[in-house]
Amino acid sequence: MKEFIISEAKAETAVLVGLITPNQDEAKTKEYLDELEFLADTAGARTVRRFTQRVGGPSSVTYVGSGKLQEIRQYIKDCEDADEPVGMVIFDDELTAKQLRNIEKELQVKILDRTSLILDIFAMRAQTAEAKAQVELAQHRYMLPRLQRLWTHLERQGGGSGGGGGKGTVGLRGPGETQLEMDRRIILHRITLLKQRLAEIDQQKTTQRKNRGRLIRVALVGYTNVGKSTLMNLLSKSDVFAENKLFATLDTTVRKVTIENLPFLLADTVGFIRKLPSDLVESFKSTLDEVREADLLVHVVDISHPDFEEQIKVVEQTLAELGCQETPSMVVFNKIDAYCWTPQDEDDLTEPTKENISLDDLRQTWMARMNGECLFISARERQNIDELRTTLYSMVRKLHVQKYPYNDFLYTIEDE
Repeated sequence: MKEFIISEAKAETAVLVGLITPNQDEAKTKEYLDELEFLADTAGARTVRRFTQRVGGPSSVTYVGSGKLQEIRQYIKDCEDADEPVGMVIFDDELTAKQLRNIEKELQVKILDRTSLILDIFAMRAQTAEAKAQVELAQHRYMLPRLQRLWTHLERQGGGSGGGGGKGTVGLRGPGETQLEMDRRIILHRITLLKQRLAEIDQQKTTQRKNRGRLIRVALVGYTNVGKSTLMNLLSKSDVFAENKLFATLDTTVRKVTIENLPFLLADTVGFIRKLPSDLVESFKSTLDEVREADLLVHVVDISHPDFEEQIKVVEQTLAELGCQETPSMVVFNKIDAYCWTPQDEDDLTEPTKENISLDDLRQTWMARMNGECLFISARERQNIDELRTTLYSMVRKLHVQKYPYNDFLYTIEDE
């Protein structure tokens, strides 16, 4: 079975591979590979080279064309000759079993795709029994369809009685098929056990959520590494783990926060990412219940990221898939201290771009576009945090009055 472990060889070097297609231009491919390199770095690998190819679409056989694959192979050989071996080649899209087999046969090094890399990071980050079970479930779901090609070199070996060897003839199952069936049975059995375990944990957490009392639930959502955990620590005065790595937070953390004698529950959730594996979303459904059951979503955005607009779309699309389109929300643009821009020349009549528009102009643009609340802060530098607290108080108070009788609202505050 395929192992998802990079952490054992932290000094491994990696080569990244991406495609430029009619639906993904060169600039977009660069952004995706930048993110893939950040993922590799988070997993403990060091990127030494990138390969891109302009094609109409991925090859069903080897993802890239045969010429590009030979170019990658030659680079790996040159590195070996220079005593600087390449540890792995990472592809920016999910590979099929057929593609994996053909690429591994040609390159003779460890092959990962974006999905397996993300799963590896999740496995490294998982701390609780629930998170570990969720990651393992996603890993098994990823492996299951890729077992189909794992034993093809042994299929139809051995004879069996009756001769002939026609398709589907009873008694002609070779050791390859037997091993494949055995592996499938083991994985399917493990998937069943993990689902049962997660269902039990989910039931326990549902009971816990019901016992939290009549408090409004607020969930921090957003792309990975936008500063949700830092903001969580600031608002709740807690010590949630936060660092400049992707998926620093896996397990949902819930803290009770009080602003001006108004208590509410604040949840820090796992970050979203482009091309997030569907198996991972499915496996983390119980964790994402904090998002589904939230009364208010605080969408945190990294304003300093050059592609923050697409990150917003990714998060909104994921929230839509979770059925949260109608949940009240507010957008918080974080990291204004890291926002960089180049002033546009007065004689330049071209339309302003993300690279040369000022933060004040951007603020006006986005404030005008948003239907709800929209704030600009720096959690690290504590800029505009008072404005955030005031807005949160106003929105939570309004939601509490709507959800619970006003007398209960007063009682809850006085009881604190």
